[in-house]
Amino acid sequence: MPPDPPAAHTAAELDALAGLLPRSATVVIGHGRDAASSAAASAFATRWQAEGGTVLDVVDWPEEAASWLRQARRFTAPAPDAWVVAAAPRGWAGMSRRLRRSTDWDPARTVGFAPTGGALAVELAGPGTLDGLRGATADGRTWRLGGAHTG
Repeated sequence: MPPDPPAAHTAAELDALAGLLPRSATVVIGHGRDAASSAAASAFATRWQAEGGTVLDVVDWPEEAASWLRQARRFTAPAPDAWVVAAAPRGWAGMSRRLRRSTDWDPARTVGFAPTGGALAVELAGPGTLDGLRGATADGRTWRLGGAHTG
């Protein structure tokens, strides 16, 4: 049985997520291929660019892959100031493990929509993989993995 797709993002979540990054930050946006993740990534890109921010690339990945290596390299190649992630837990866990093993990706320079920091994503990614990742909940509260709650 396929996993449940993530819920649609909310305006409060988008507001909080955008507020976690300095306006001068260049970003690469990554997302799963499900409709909710694609819509969240698109909404963030539109908002970020409308507010004068720079999006260097938008990278998508499948929920299941042999390795995610091609996507991981593309995600990190532009060397952004920060990464933004919208994805279902299973695909994000696989991608984040690949990012940690094969690139210079830093979860502390990454912000994510609610599903990226949920218990399932953390469990599937494995110990320490997502430490430092920050994000926002649907009601606009913020969180940080491996550290104190910030919002």
